[in-house]
Amino acid sequence: MSPLTSLFLLALPALTLAACDTPSTLPSFTNDNLPDPFLFSNGNTRTATVDDWTCRRSQISALIQGYEAGTLPEKPATVTGSFSKSGNTGTLTVTAGDNGKSVNWANSISYPTGTAPAGGWPLLIAYGGGSIPVPAGIATLNYNNDNIGQQNSGSSRGVGLFYNLYGSSATASAMTAWTWGVSRIIDALETTPAAGIDLSKIAITGCSRNGKGALMAGAFETRIALTIPQESGSGGDACWRLSKFEESSGSKVQTATEIVGENVWFSTNFNNYVNTLGKLPFDHHSLMAMVAPRGLISFENTDFVWLSPMSSWGCASAAHTVYKALGVPQNHGFAQIGGHNHCAWPTSLTPTLNAFFDKFLLGKSVNTDYFTTNSVFGPAKWDATRWMNWSVPTLSGTASPTSAPPTTTPPTTTAPGSTSTPPSTTTTANGATQTQYGQCGGTGWTGPTVCASPATCVAVSPPWYSQCLP
Repeated sequence: MSPLTSLFLLALPALTLAACDTPSTLPSFTNDNLPDPFLFSNGNTRTATVDDWTCRRSQISALIQGYEAGTLPEKPATVTGSFSKSGNTGTLTVTAGDNGKSVNWANSISYPTGTAPAGGWPLLIAYGGGSIPVPAGIATLNYNNDNIGQQNSGSSRGVGLFYNLYGSSATASAMTAWTWGVSRIIDALETTPAAGIDLSKIAITGCSRNGKGALMAGAFETRIALTIPQESGSGGDACWRLSKFEESSGSKVQTATEIVGENVWFSTNFNNYVNTLGKLPFDHHSLMAMVAPRGLISFENTDFVWLSPMSSWGCASAAHTVYKALGVPQNHGFAQIGGHNHCAWPTSLTPTLNAFFDKFLLGKSVNTDYFTTNSVFGPAKWDATRWMNWSVPTLSGTASPTSAPPTTTPPTTTAPGSTSTPPSTTTTANGATQTQYGQCGGTGWTGPTVCASPATCVAVSPPWYSQCLP
């Protein structure tokens, strides 16, 4: 457990924890605006202290599981890890067992060259290998989340190692299963010092569908110091209510009603609410707020309307109020530009990304006060006064030891409308092919539709977008 997390949890008296009521549903709730993240589930009391926020965070966790994510099981009876290494590549094998069943899987870790720091290497857990540049001095674990919970289509429900252990009828969605897998990896690392990982400096990332998953893992797993969702859109850092508003304003965005028919990222119970979003006593600003006061930096792409650009900006703005209330707004960043393909990294954002890596994984004192958009939203415009009809309290107490003012130059910002170089394509005897993680199809797409080996063209969000995935 990181020092940040330890301090945050130890500050809460045991009596308060024991007295925290965490209902999984609120049947009488209704609110077409973004629900007040500071309002306790009783509907009468708002958070006033950092201790209160710890309880409120537990309530949000229970509600998200009750309505859209399904049940996230506690740590199973046994979790062990074994480790081997050849050169700069290690293999961590995780074994988890409960109720007479067990599952195991191997995770590849790429290590930096040179001598490890005294506390071990910082670690980035990357869903599907990730698609962001990683600074020197940070190890990367390639997390095959599909192995834990399959996500091919609606037929994937209940398929994967998680369901082999808990049964195919478990309520947990695929994203919840992935979160469980991340926690078991950290459990195994805690008992495997040979892996040489600094457990107080763990980050997580993923793009698109895996960005949704990375955000959920960062929200629920408090041992993660930094969460980096990339272009997660609807079901990630976008809010359901705001995406619906974008659609009704004329934009072709992904909404809750569409996403539940596309894949198994959410529980079957969520189907009961996609047409009555006002009954949800949370939205995804609350999911992002669960990360607070730990580090969170989201990257979004306004070139792809189906990602719900206004919704992501408004949702992040609402979540940012929790960081402000806790006194650590600099721990939450957001960057939204265009000019690049989906999941292709624009180099103009690297200084911002590196600043968060520097602060939360490399222990440097840097400025992470970065929260910006190019405001390319289409017909729907963000109006905070309409959607956030609640005030922002100043919570008493100390939420984080990382709240000292920054001491170095802020990261470089990107002007609205600026562009970045998209991923290159390769040309073969049969014509142009798209590189891994590049776009290969979708509404209006006129570029390459064949992927360079070993990637294949996958309909990530049909009919809007297809991507070359390994």
